[in-house]
Amino acid sequence: MTAVSRAFCEIPGRRGRVIGVLPGEEGTARSKSGYPNPWVEIPIYTHLLHSGKRGEEMLSRNHINVLSSDVVIALPGSAGTSSEVALAVSYERPVVCFLESRDEIPGLPDGVDVRGDLEGIAKFVRSVLSAAD
Repeated sequence: MTAVSRAFCEIPGRRGRVIGVLPGEEGTARSKSGYPNPWVEIPIYTHLLHSGKRGEEMLSRNHINVLSSDVVIALPGSAGTSSEVALAVSYERPVVCFLESRDEIPGLPDGVDVRGDLEGIAKFVRSVLSAAD
C-alpha cells in the first residue's frame, strides 16, 4: 500500500486524499510499527490487529477498507489481498483485479473479474460509478 499511496500523492492536480486505516498493536493503543506510511494524509487509527491470513476475521481492518470503498481494485498480492477480495465478494462490493494471471492472488474466488489493462480497469470503475448515480 505504500507504493499505491506514494503514486497517488505524486499525481499532479489530483483530487482526493490518501486515507490509511491503520492496524493496532496488540495490547496497546498505538498503531503497529511502520504505520502510517509517509504518504498517508488522513490516518484512521484502530484497535484492529489482524491482517494477512487472518484478514477475514472480525478484528481485521480489512472490513473497514472494503465497506468504505465504492469499488475495490485488487493488485497482485498474498493472503491479505485475497482476504480483502473475499470480503468484497461477501459484502457484495464491486471488485475487479488488475492482474496478468489469476494466480497472482492466491485463492482468488471464482467469478471475480480480472482485467490485465488499465483501460479495462477504468471501464469497470466508470460503469460501477455511473450505475451508482
